[in-house]
Amino acid sequence: MPNGDSQPKDEEQVRQAVSDALLAQRGGLLCWVPLCLALGIGWYFSQGHEPGQAAVWAGGGLIACLLVALRFVSVAYRPLVLALLVAVLGAGIAKYRTEAVAAPTLGFRYYGAIEGRVVNIDRSASDVTRLTLDSVVLERMSPARTPARVRVSIHGDQMLDNFRPGEVLILTGHLSPPSGPAEPGGFDFQRHAWFLQLGAVGYTRNPVLRLESPDVPDARMRIFALRMAISRAVQDAIPGEPGAFAAAIMTGDRSGMGQASLAALRASNLAHLLAISGLHMGLLTGFVFAVIRYGLALVPWVALRWPTKKIAAVVALLVGAFYLALSGGNVATERAFIMVAVVLVAVLLGRRALTLRAVAIAAVIVLVWQPEALTGPGFQMSFSATVGLIAVFRGLRNVDLTRVPRWSRPALSVFVSSLVAGLATAPYAAAHFNMVSHYGLIANLLSVPLMGVLVMPAAVLATCLAPLGLDWIGFALMEWGLRWILFVAGFVADQPGAVSHVVAPTKLVLPLLTLGVLWLILWQGRLRFAGLAVAALAFVIWHGSTRPALLVAEDGALIGLMGAQGRVLSKPAGGSFVAGIWLENDGAPVAQQDAAARDGLLRDGRAVTAVLGDWRVMQVSGKTALAGLQGCGGADVLVINQTEETPRPCHVYDLPRLRQTGALAFDLNASGDLVIVTAQTAAGNRLWNGRTDTPEPPIVLTRQ
Repeated sequence: MPNGDSQPKDEEQVRQAVSDALLAQRGGLLCWVPLCLALGIGWYFSQGHEPGQAAVWAGGGLIACLLVALRFVSVAYRPLVLALLVAVLGAGIAKYRTEAVAAPTLGFRYYGAIEGRVVNIDRSASDVTRLTLDSVVLERMSPARTPARVRVSIHGDQMLDNFRPGEVLILTGHLSPPSGPAEPGGFDFQRHAWFLQLGAVGYTRNPVLRLESPDVPDARMRIFALRMAISRAVQDAIPGEPGAFAAAIMTGDRSGMGQASLAALRASNLAHLLAISGLHMGLLTGFVFAVIRYGLALVPWVALRWPTKKIAAVVALLVGAFYLALSGGNVATERAFIMVAVVLVAVLLGRRALTLRAVAIAAVIVLVWQPEALTGPGFQMSFSATVGLIAVFRGLRNVDLTRVPRWSRPALSVFVSSLVAGLATAPYAAAHFNMVSHYGLIANLLSVPLMGVLVMPAAVLATCLAPLGLDWIGFALMEWGLRWILFVAGFVADQPGAVSHVVAPTKLVLPLLTLGVLWLILWQGRLRFAGLAVAALAFVIWHGSTRPALLVAEDGALIGLMGAQGRVLSKPAGGSFVAGIWLENDGAPVAQQDAAARDGLLRDGRAVTAVLGDWRVMQVSGKTALAGLQGCGGADVLVINQTEETPRPCHVYDLPRLRQTGALAFDLNASGDLVIVTAQTAAGNRLWNGRTDTPEPPIVLTRQ
């Protein structure tokens, strides 16, 4: 007979094993803080409704209880309490940030006079100039209801071809509220615009007039004006695409880059060279640090008496801060500067500069400052690359490299760095952009070293020589390097099979993958390998991701049916932005006209019918076609891009209803019923979409 005391003894052994495992993590607890913050922030953004005051008070009460619990929980289990405490704080930080940036959003389609001050200049996806205006004045609209910022694309012939920061413009144009997701569960532009305080977007084809000359009294506008002046000077000194490339990496102004060059850089996995991110900030501050340190070391009296290393760190930190301000201070550059600042401060304090703890501190600062960055590709890719590089090179410290020739070690380091960074960022790039670059490693090996040893040092040289009128020397060197990088990008992108496309994953994939990889890296002990299982599960879920059988655009003017050849679109032109997103998320981007030429939809004039099992969904465009339709034309669901007031014997989505529901997704369940999910249901009622009514649950149509 088993001993009655064996079960308590086994339980005691389990408790002791758990306690020992938790105690083993105490040396690396700081690295878990950003993960716990991210869990709380992610929870907040994933909710289907905006947490109200009751949730805020409940969160505050939970924090108080957890603080009390810390006094009574054993040392081994305190990290678990702290983890929950940090996660709750993360959710609270995200809630506070969302409330803090609240600004009016346009609630209707507007056409009329628009007045505002230029605070940003860039280019749209259609390759036209796009202006962001603040101090906005709209016709017959009170200041309390006027958006803080609007963004307007400038089409047509214009008398003004050189817009200047700080000038006040007046124009007549169209404005609309920021649009919702192009499909249920897709990228939420409304949320993105909310945190930019962008209350309306639109366009004009009418002449834009200058109402007031630039007035830049505040420091922010002065820096913006300086930024654009430098960008123009760089593009004047370096003609063509290399000049636009140089302006982008020196000032963050990409308005001169052509769409062909951007596409080649993305296809060759070199687009990260265009954005001012960790690579550029690291190369710049590293070059400045090396020049100052070794320059001072050349003077014996200074080298013996002054802390040259710390002086170099301070100078590099100041240069990095100026570079941040000059670049416009976008999220990616802020992340890069924080990471560099943590490293340089570590140098000042005599600590090891580049460690996982330094990365954790940088991630915490970014998440507290801008919690919304968590869901963006920039945050995910930059930190995944950095963590991957540190983890791999930390492991390589124990590898005997004495047999590797000394002359080949720099090349080996570049190869390993490019390989690790590429592998670390590939899942995130594929998830956000539905693209995998197969020759990206080759392109990076041929380009990144040149960026470090020629392009960025030449940019610093040009800046230093500018007061002497000799900046052309640095610009000439930059041009050679950038022409080579653009050549590599174009050559690699043109190779057969250079790019493949993947289906957009479900929302659960990236969190699971991140959790699994970080568990593998951070956990101390054999249990760390459980992270591999979690990461593998993420890829299994991704592999099983499916796409909606039928999609309907928010304006009711476009539908897309998944067929044997891919998604079939209802029309070859119009709604190209939405069509492009659908096809990219399918993992099969083709030209809209090619998708519209596929078989699968039944067409009858301006009426298009999609058949899903036993169900028929008809889309009708225009008043004339709608007036000639008898009943529902035999359809079970009718989608129209007009306002319909006549009752019809089927499920009707007219334009007013679609504006409430957003885009639609249709699927068949296991019983053959038709399931309709709306973008509103997927996005929920949140501050950024202004929804206050109850989200419409998925509709299930069944045969009687």
